[in-house]
Amino acid sequence: MNNENADDRVTLCNDGKYRWVFEVNMLKNPTILFDVYKVFFMTYVIMFILIFLIGACNGDIINPFTQEGLTAAIYVTIGTLVIGYLGYLIVAFAYNKKYIVLFIMDETGVVHKQMPKTMKKAKVMGMISLMAGLASGSLSKAGMGLLIATRDSLTSSFESVKTVKAQRKFNLIKVNEPFAKNRIFVNDKDFDFVYNFICSHCPKAKCS
Repeated sequence: MNNENADDRVTLCNDGKYRWVFEVNMLKNPTILFDVYKVFFMTYVIMFILIFLIGACNGDIINPFTQEGLTAAIYVTIGTLVIGYLGYLIVAFAYNKKYIVLFIMDETGVVHKQMPKTMKKAKVMGMISLMAGLASGSLSKAGMGLLIATRDSLTSSFESVKTVKAQRKFNLIKVNEPFAKNRIFVNDKDFDFVYNFICSHCPKAKCS
């Protein structure tokens, strides 16, 4: 999936930590796009639940399985797919089609850290999302924008990891805690080493 070079390889440094850099080709590797779609659909589900609960409290039960409801759901789904994809393409070209990440791993955890060029643009996109969310009154969108704008790295503590999932064809290892979903990218040659290292240091995790 990726063109390997010396910088891609996992290296044990003098401080006892493993480090490597990975460039995700955003047009060829769809994993980030999948995460974007998940966020979109989760937002719509939350919105639907809130609308349903508000209606129920007012004595107006909304039946989503009417013809009108199903038609609206289809339009929302198609719109989400199209808008999500177009938005992803805009961001991908803003990033020069590459998402560049530094990974740092030791006995206790692994860090996913955006490189400075990527980080700067991510903060800008996060602030735009924050302002758009505040302007529209959407707390979920504003909260997501604030998270993106203020976070440049994500650390997974192996002690808290619940699942580790390998997606070798995408050079991806998903390291999931209850409230944090980390994405670890690694080249083909070092994939097994990193996957086995993570699994062996996560006492509570189910590996697959």
